[in-house]
Amino acid sequence: MMGLFNQAAQKVYKPRGASDEDKVPDDTEPDDTSILDENEGSIIASLISQLRVGMDLHKVTFPTFVLEPRSMLERITDFMSHPDLLFGAENCDDPEERFIRVLQYYLAGWHIKPKGVKKPYNPVLGEFFRCRYDYPDGTRGFYIAEQVSHHPPVSAFYYVSPANKVCVIGELRPKSKFLGNSVSTTMEGENRVCLLGRPEDKEYVITMPNMYARGILWGKMFLELGDSCIAKNEQTGHYADIQFKTKGYFSGTYNAVQGRIRRGNVETGEIYGKWSAVMEYKNSKGEKRVLFDATKDGQNIAPKWVAPEEEQEPNESRRLWSKLTKAIVAKDMDAATEAKTAVE
Repeated sequence: MMGLFNQAAQKVYKPRGASDEDKVPDDTEPDDTSILDENEGSIIASLISQLRVGMDLHKVTFPTFVLEPRSMLERITDFMSHPDLLFGAENCDDPEERFIRVLQYYLAGWHIKPKGVKKPYNPVLGEFFRCRYDYPDGTRGFYIAEQVSHHPPVSAFYYVSPANKVCVIGELRPKSKFLGNSVSTTMEGENRVCLLGRPEDKEYVITMPNMYARGILWGKMFLELGDSCIAKNEQTGHYADIQFKTKGYFSGTYNAVQGRIRRGNVETGEIYGKWSAVMEYKNSKGEKRVLFDATKDGQNIAPKWVAPEEEQEPNESRRLWSKLTKAIVAKDMDAATEAKTAVE
């Protein structure tokens, strides 16, 4: 096993992209891949000597150049980026249509990601992030998240838009493992969506797919979503089993998603497409409709308002990590490492 690590270390010392064997997978998006320079490859090489296949990575300190300059508590807001897909769902008399609208909200959040393969900051215990949304029609939404446990890490979050009669409550419990040339992150936890105008529906419960960072030892790094998640409403009897498909070695495509929807034991429709592009829904009658088109509507993200850092509490995310964020933006990795260590 250590022979594998030694060979991998020799590979990452050279700049990525130096040979044909490091070619980017053909149908990945350009922003899904990362290319490390020689210095960054050397840092990775020194890191992998600590790793064992199956190791829990929560206690492993990763180099700062793989960090996305925001906290996980803020990254969760990606799922609040297209609220128009959910607003007004309580006015739909058909319970299946309400269920589809909830699925639209959920699936539309995955296309938002940093360029390349980046991970957000691991929140520290007691850290919190809050923001406000001012919508074009004059209504508002409010979001707050807090890190309620550090070992194991648990992030709790709450979003509400009273005028639009929507509430989302959830928790996220990520667990990362080293798999050889990949890192997997198991996204445990649930989103619970409540349509306040339909109290009889109670909660729509949605779980998360897992995330995989490929090519961390050799080749180009790229990100995949994989495995299954479920969405269900016990009151209406609707259930969706959604598969985020990873590409096979010889076949398949990147970023594919496919799922089947049923009510009770009766299948009522299916979902298919790519979460980074177009996803469609086809009902049991064969009628099709677009659920979300990331290439067309992906830029229509609801802006969030965050208080200036000087007005935030000391343990509020952007203020807490401000020195690290500035160092990453300036590409000063020494200062970034020092800032990250000071917080943790």
